[in-house]
Amino acid sequence: MDSVDSRYEEAPLVFDNLQTQTPKSHARDVHILSFAFLLVFLAYGAAQNLETTVNSAEDLGTISLGILYLSFTFFSLVASLVVRALGSKNALVLGTSGYWLFIAANLFPSWYTMIPASLYMGFSASIIWVGQGTYLTSTARNHARYNKLHEGTVIGHFNGEFWGLFASHQLIGNLISLALLRDGTQGSTSGTTVLFIVFLCIMTLGIILMCFLSKRDGEGEKKTPDSSVSCYSSVISLAKSVITPLFDKQMLLIIPLIAYSGLQQAFVWAEFTKDIVKPALGESGVGGAMAVYGAFDALCSLGAGRLTSGLSSITFIVSGGAIAQAVIFLWILLKYSLTSGVLGVVYPLLMAAILGIGDGVFNTQLNALVGILFKRDTEGAFAQLKVWQSASISVVFFVSPYISLHAMLIIMLATICLSMAGFLFLTLQVEETFSPRL
Repeated sequence: MDSVDSRYEEAPLVFDNLQTQTPKSHARDVHILSFAFLLVFLAYGAAQNLETTVNSAEDLGTISLGILYLSFTFFSLVASLVVRALGSKNALVLGTSGYWLFIAANLFPSWYTMIPASLYMGFSASIIWVGQGTYLTSTARNHARYNKLHEGTVIGHFNGEFWGLFASHQLIGNLISLALLRDGTQGSTSGTTVLFIVFLCIMTLGIILMCFLSKRDGEGEKKTPDSSVSCYSSVISLAKSVITPLFDKQMLLIIPLIAYSGLQQAFVWAEFTKDIVKPALGESGVGGAMAVYGAFDALCSLGAGRLTSGLSSITFIVSGGAIAQAVIFLWILLKYSLTSGVLGVVYPLLMAAILGIGDGVFNTQLNALVGILFKRDTEGAFAQLKVWQSASISVVFFVSPYISLHAMLIIMLATICLSMAGFLFLTLQVEETFSPRL
């Protein structure tokens, strides 16, 4: 078996001095990264779910989230430069600061605290996610090369572990919220204050854990001798990171699927919980439905990651996830109606489970796909992924108050058809090149 393809040696984040690391150290970094993100995002994810409720006055919560994702979109355009300059580990640590400040701002919610915190969090979110994609892909490539394993399989497995643990933040975070805000204390100042203090403590543990990551060799250490040349090179690099991917045929074919992955997440947060879960289960049932969503998201991420070995497996898994979500959209659009009794409870939970499965598919497979296809500019490719995801999420938050559920479902179905057509065309073009060689 020819386990190591010569093309893998072109990857810019793989270096020759791998003897300084043992095979175990690579897996160790994935474990640390996964648990650190779990701690950070179980706090942020649960806070985001509550944002429009606890900060409902003058729509402060909704506007804050919309600004956050717009800021995320804008800063994602330059995030690859920041990650290259800092190195992916330093970018990860710095990126957590925005999430911490956002939770802290919720202790004193006002236009003067929430809006600046949202703007800064957009910046920190852009670098933490580009840093995450770069760091995890670099770790997988090093592990595959050191151990003479197939790169696509290792990337899939590492992404499966990361996204499986990450997705469980919805389950754990919402259970913490339910425990601390039980007995109708969600609207009380004391209840939410205690909750956000607990979230800050949990997030601080995640930040500390992030500091124990190994530094990826050679990241961010290349310096140009002349500052004027460095400034000029930075401008050129920024222009290339923004414009060049838009002339890359592979990226153009993936962008619709990336945008859809953001749309389906925002649909769950903004539309599904409001128009399906809340009428059927009540406001207190939203946390339970999102816990089910997170549990199936996590399980699917772990399973999909273990099944990923190359473009063929990614195509099969993505197609399954897209079909599953399309069935839910059609069900809601054509057949679903609010009912009483057991079925009235089971239907929203079943929908949440299947939507969670789809989200697990798109999280693991899109990140694995980007890691496999874009070797020469890994940071730039992951930046593009976050640009289009965050842009589509922000659009949903801003248009949600002005569009009906049926109109949104039609948009989702049209987007999923368009995105899958582009993705399947891509697989026909490059499948032979990137399939595992036996």
